[in-house]
Amino acid sequence: MAENQLLNVSESTPLGKVEIAPDVLEVIAGIATTEVSGVSSMRGNFATGVAERLGKKAHGKGIKVDLIEDTVSVDVYIVVDYGHSVPTVAEKIQLNVRQAIENMTAIQIKEINVHVVGVHMEQVNDEKDE
Repeated sequence: MAENQLLNVSESTPLGKVEIAPDVLEVIAGIATTEVSGVSSMRGNFATGVAERLGKKAHGKGIKVDLIEDTVSVDVYIVVDYGHSVPTVAEKIQLNVRQAIENMTAIQIKEINVHVVGVHMEQVNDEKDE
């Protein structure tokens, strides 16, 4: 999606029109995703990694929003905690992201694709008392 492209939420009214930047949808989807149990972390691209190292918090990390012919699709890139059901976590993400975006922006989402890019294994301390 082009950086300068805005999404029209509604028709023009006597007060003006409302437009939403794609970055806003990325932030909403990112926060909604991190609220789901079983999501260890989200994977962004190289630029978000550099920005985070410089101290800028990337709330849209791991989210890609595409606008194709007046439809919006969202791609979510996550790392799942070991022991959680991947299909269950993915479905919860899809429901949570759709509900958050539709409630906050009134934009209808065509699809939400969840990409599991890794599994987080908990570090277990195997020290035994002797």
